[in-house]
Amino acid sequence: MKNTDIAVKSLELYYLPITTRVPLKFGTETLTSVVCARVRATVENRAGGTCSGWGETPLSVQWVWPSTVPYDERLGCLTDFIKIVGRTVKELAPGHAFELGRELTGRLPGILSSYNRRYRSGKEPLPLLAALLCCSPFDLAIHDAYGILCGQPVFNTYNSRYLNYDLTADFPDEPGFAGLYPEDFIVKSPAYRLPVWHLVGGKDPVDAGELTGGEPGDGYPVLLAGWIRRDGLTCLKIKLRGNDPAWDYDRIVRIGMMAYEMGAHWLSADFNCTVTDPAYVNEILDRLLAEHPRIYAMILYVEQPFPYELEDNPIDVRSVSARKPLFLDESAHNWRNVRLGRGLGWSGVALKTCKTQTGALQSLCWAKAHGMTLMVQDLTNPMLAQIPHVLLAVHAGTIMGVESNAMQFYPDASAPEERAHPGLYRRRHGELDASTAQGAGFGMRAAEISRMLPDPAETF
Repeated sequence: MKNTDIAVKSLELYYLPITTRVPLKFGTETLTSVVCARVRATVENRAGGTCSGWGETPLSVQWVWPSTVPYDERLGCLTDFIKIVGRTVKELAPGHAFELGRELTGRLPGILSSYNRRYRSGKEPLPLLAALLCCSPFDLAIHDAYGILCGQPVFNTYNSRYLNYDLTADFPDEPGFAGLYPEDFIVKSPAYRLPVWHLVGGKDPVDAGELTGGEPGDGYPVLLAGWIRRDGLTCLKIKLRGNDPAWDYDRIVRIGMMAYEMGAHWLSADFNCTVTDPAYVNEILDRLLAEHPRIYAMILYVEQPFPYELEDNPIDVRSVSARKPLFLDESAHNWRNVRLGRGLGWSGVALKTCKTQTGALQSLCWAKAHGMTLMVQDLTNPMLAQIPHVLLAVHAGTIMGVESNAMQFYPDASAPEERAHPGLYRRRHGELDASTAQGAGFGMRAAEISRMLPDPAETF
């Protein structure tokens, strides 16, 4: 045990509601508002030092729990479950933040099973992805506090100087990790400026012919060309339907032609987990190669065409990954799912801090050790949620930068945070600049952010 080990002394949970300026469609659902869960964690180390750290995650109900269950019922389940998580966090044994996160996510399946038996019997259960989302703001806040108390950027603490155990504690049934720590898999000298991906949502107008007259007149772009010009974009992520091949093909071609004409270099295709047969994706890719080879070449990777739960849908996807890199996203709940995905033919992993910083690091290490490539994908992260999200991409070594789209859907929500970190909340020359976030913890500089918070919704 080390003097730098921490125990959680108290937690405060805040809810910050946000409304989108335009709808965000993904899969079969559309998001028009979101509640962000913000946590303040006060910790104490073995030497008696104390400090507080912050974590934040959008409770993106439609993403973590796509369902016909009413939205309010699903959101209510998340806000009920997050209280159970908060009480569990207070019970965690002292250690490095990464070790507390390992214990928390290790307990999670049992906690979730108990919750579903007690409160969702005969109803659709709360999914594991939603439970991970509820853990995320607590986990992030603990990592932030740990780094602050050590006086180090938290990414500088993932090594033997601070951790009590090597990665064999995380991968007990995997060979090859003895004597290795997360530090061995993250970028040694990271660049804090990195390319940024723009999301072209399923309802986003590409040209003037798609305008409805109900678009906001708030000074921000509405059409895709306006965003490309304003932010100097070079990377476009295209949301597709996954059940309408003609629409999907036409969408890729139209956006690809505009991207090429306006100097954007890269595309990714996100089929939103609605595809059940690899042939659907293969036929679109093969047609692009034959009819629009330049657009085909611009597609850097394909993201999660197939259903969330890999164990329930063990689809052999090697025919897709033979054509383009194929990235797990919604299915990558944890490193064990990444291992299962690799066995089915997936070639890459899209990391997200909303599944916990701890879990993202575990998946990063396992994936890199097994030759898989990485991306860091957005959950439309505003406010404080943006900072660890981008820092994960800075340190992960991704295939190409980071996705970031909160500035498209609720740009004004992050105004106080933007004053402290202007390069993180406005895309310039196709990049984000995280150089202001190099201090202790996640470098949030929370004391400089003049945001008025409501009273805590819960304290633990």
